[in-house]
Amino acid sequence: MIVVATANAADDAWPQFRGRRGLGIASGATPPTHFGPSSNLQWKVNLPSGNSSPCVWKDRLFLTGYDGRALETLCLDRGTGKTLWRRSAPATKVEATHRLGNPATPTPCVDGSRIYAYFGSFGVVAYSLSGEEQWATPLPAPDVEFGTSASPILAGDLLILIRDQDDHSQLLALNTSSGREAWRVERPMFRRSFSSPFLWEHDGAQEIVVPGSIWLKSYEPRGGRELWSYSGTSRVGTTTPVAEGDWLVYASWNIGGDSGSRISMPPAEQFFIEHDADKDRRLSKEEIPAGPVRERFSQMDINRDGYVSPDEWEMMREMFDKASNGVFAIHAGARGNLGETNLAWRSTRSLPYVSSPLAHQGRVFTMKSGGLASCYDLKTGRAFYQDERVGAVGDYYSSAIVADGRIYIGSQSGMMVVLREGESLEVLARNDLGQPVMATPAAVGRSLYVRAGDTLFAFAGGESR
Repeated sequence: MIVVATANAADDAWPQFRGRRGLGIASGATPPTHFGPSSNLQWKVNLPSGNSSPCVWKDRLFLTGYDGRALETLCLDRGTGKTLWRRSAPATKVEATHRLGNPATPTPCVDGSRIYAYFGSFGVVAYSLSGEEQWATPLPAPDVEFGTSASPILAGDLLILIRDQDDHSQLLALNTSSGREAWRVERPMFRRSFSSPFLWEHDGAQEIVVPGSIWLKSYEPRGGRELWSYSGTSRVGTTTPVAEGDWLVYASWNIGGDSGSRISMPPAEQFFIEHDADKDRRLSKEEIPAGPVRERFSQMDINRDGYVSPDEWEMMREMFDKASNGVFAIHAGARGNLGETNLAWRSTRSLPYVSSPLAHQGRVFTMKSGGLASCYDLKTGRAFYQDERVGAVGDYYSSAIVADGRIYIGSQSGMMVVLREGESLEVLARNDLGQPVMATPAAVGRSLYVRAGDTLFAFAGGESR
C-alpha cells in the first residue's frame, strides 16, 4: 500500500485540487457564511490570469498563473497574501485554449517537501517550499484543442498525470524525488479529456480512478495495472470522480449522450459515397452538411491534416453511439469489465457539466449549470431533492466543497453560493464577488480562499453560520 503524505492533524493543509485526498472536505475548517469584497475580507491580491485552484501547506498558499508572457508558480503568505516567491516555467510556446480556458488551469499539489506544478505547455516543475527548483521534466504538449485542464495528484512517492488527448493518450507516473518516469500506461482508445485522476482509498487498498471519453477506468498505483473498466460515460470527460469510503461517485455529461438528443452518424462507407464529392476518400469540412457533426470537424480530424478519413469518421461515430450521460455510484471490489449491473445506481437527470460531485455523510451533491442543485442517497441513489434552484444562475465550472456543515460553490457569474448540508435545500447565502469564479475554493482553519477573475480573496472572521 502506498502511504500518502499529509500534514499532521494539527497542521493546516489543502494539498491539491479539492483538498485532502481530492474529496472536497474541509475537516475542522470554519469559514464564514457571508462574505464579499467588503465583508469578512481578510485580504485580497491581484494575480496573473489562471483557472487553477489554490492549495495550502501550513502558512503557505500556492497556485499558478499566466501573465501573457510566462507561466508561473506563485507562493503567497497565507495570513497576509504577500507574495513570497514566483517562478517561471521555461516554456518556449504556450498552448492555445478555449476562450474560457487558460494555460494555467491545472491545480498544483504539495506534499510538505515540494510543490509540483504541471503546465501542458511545458511539463512538470518541482520546487522546494521556499522556491528552489528541485527538478523539471519537460513533456510534449497534449494535442487538446481547448488546452490542458487535468490536475496532477500524489500517490505516495508518485506524481500521477493524466494526459488524454486526441491521439496518443496516456496515464503517467513520475517519481516525486527526481521527476523521472516510474511507469506509463498508453490509452489508445481515449480522446480529449479535461478530467483529473482520483486516488480512491478504501478497505486498506488504493486505486487510481481515471475518467475519459466513454470509459471510466481504475489502475493499481504502484505499476499502473488496470483493475477494472466501465464503458458508459460521456463522450468527453470534464468532471473528476469522488468517493466516501467504499462508494465511488462519478458524473459525466456532454452533448450527444442523452437518450432524447443523441447525435447519430451513418457508417463511413455510406456517408462517403454520398458526400465525398471529389472521391479522394477523405472529407473536407465543406463536404459535410451543416449541423452537429460538421461542428465537431476539428475533433474528428485527429491527425490535423484538414480532412476526415474513413477511420477518423468511424472513431467519432463509435463515440457518439456508445456515449452515455449520467451520475452513478460503484461499490468497491469490482474487477474486470463492468456493465450496468455493476452500478449501485444511476441517474440521468439534472447532470453537471464541469462541476464535480461531492460525497459526504452518505449523500451526493451535484450542481448543474443554471444553478440547479440535486442531492442523492449515496448507496441507493434516492433523490432527496433534484433540480432545485439556488437563485444564482450561470454556468458552474467550480466544484463544491463542504466545511462545517455548509456547501460552498461558485458560478461563472461571480456568485458564491452557500448551502446548508442536508436532505433538503436551504440556501444560507449568495455572495457576489463581482468577478467570474472558475476555480474551486479552498478552506483551511477559519479562512476561505476563492480565486475570482484576476483576484484571490481570503475571507475569514465574523459569524460562521
